[in-house]
Amino acid sequence: MPSDLPPDTDALLHLVLAGGAPEPRQGLLTAHGSADAALRAGPTAWRVAGCSAEQRARLLRPEPASLALGRQWLSAAGRHLLPITGDDYPDLLREIPRAPLALFVHGDPSALWHPGVAVVGSRTPSPSGGELAAEFAAAFARGGLAVFSGLAAGVDARAHQATLAVPGGRTVAVVATGLDQSYPPRHAALQARIAEQGAVVSEYPPGTDARPGQFPARNRIVAGLSLGTVVIEAALRSGALITARLAAEAGREVFALPGSVRNPRARGCHRLIRDGVRLVEHPDEVIEPLAAVATRLGQALRTRLGAPTEQAGPPPPGPSFRSDPDYQRLWRALDENPIPMDSLVLRSGLTAARLSAMLQLMELDGKVVAVHGCYCRKP
Repeated sequence: MPSDLPPDTDALLHLVLAGGAPEPRQGLLTAHGSADAALRAGPTAWRVAGCSAEQRARLLRPEPASLALGRQWLSAAGRHLLPITGDDYPDLLREIPRAPLALFVHGDPSALWHPGVAVVGSRTPSPSGGELAAEFAAAFARGGLAVFSGLAAGVDARAHQATLAVPGGRTVAVVATGLDQSYPPRHAALQARIAEQGAVVSEYPPGTDARPGQFPARNRIVAGLSLGTVVIEAALRSGALITARLAAEAGREVFALPGSVRNPRARGCHRLIRDGVRLVEHPDEVIEPLAAVATRLGQALRTRLGAPTEQAGPPPPGPSFRSDPDYQRLWRALDENPIPMDSLVLRSGLTAARLSAMLQLMELDGKVVAVHGCYCRKP
């Protein structure tokens, strides 16, 4: 195993590759405190934890080629494996039924903690459906929310692309293959851009090909990471409706855009609305109901990024910000007029990635306001 990987990585890969129901392996992790200790507990402990005969056989004799591929993938920069018992595993996802045992992440793991909305819908949307997906996703990004989706063709791709086009926009793609692959293959470049500006996530180890049953399973992660799910054009039998159902089962808000009665892609949305899902026509009708829970998640994100949990009062920034030279440089670069990210990079001399994280925290503390992708001091 490459020496720069965390010491428990090999054992955690071992547990992931055992496959099957996640609950027994999660129980082993919780009971024994680490993946390495869970493996050393042996077959009797595995059986008591509920591992099937097939899982126990795989724990005894993991596939060497799969282990090697996982190690190789994780050895590159920006790649992570987050166990469900770890501090970096997102709390929202941990709350859902059958939460993944571990997450493979390419990009910034803190993006999974950012308050966000899932945007899902048809793989073959109408022209207006595709436009609405882009408009809603861009509005969410400008409002400071992350956009979660599944990197599929159609609505998913339009939502990711629109979010990336907003300065400082954050998007997370949840995929149904190993992260060494792209599905559909034509989205390889989009997947790479998302990893650079947000994160791409999978519960499947490198080397896992696309299989039909993995896509509905992927949808529970999209729903579980999000405060709410917005459905834009969905047929009566579609993955988007599965995501909406899973979101509702996890206690999350579900929103649906109505469409033409002549559009078969709108029938799933109409069924959701008849069943009591909130009808929305404007992004603000999604953002406003989620504001309170977004604030709660924002406090958790602040803690994850090491920022203070108490407001320091009105601008100028309080003592916690005054003590950091980078925040002083950013504060001097800001004024009462909205400034785009590229201008802030030039004014402050800081990288866009560093500025994005800092602005995120200052927004959460009420010191900075985002206006159409630009930033200014809060009046």
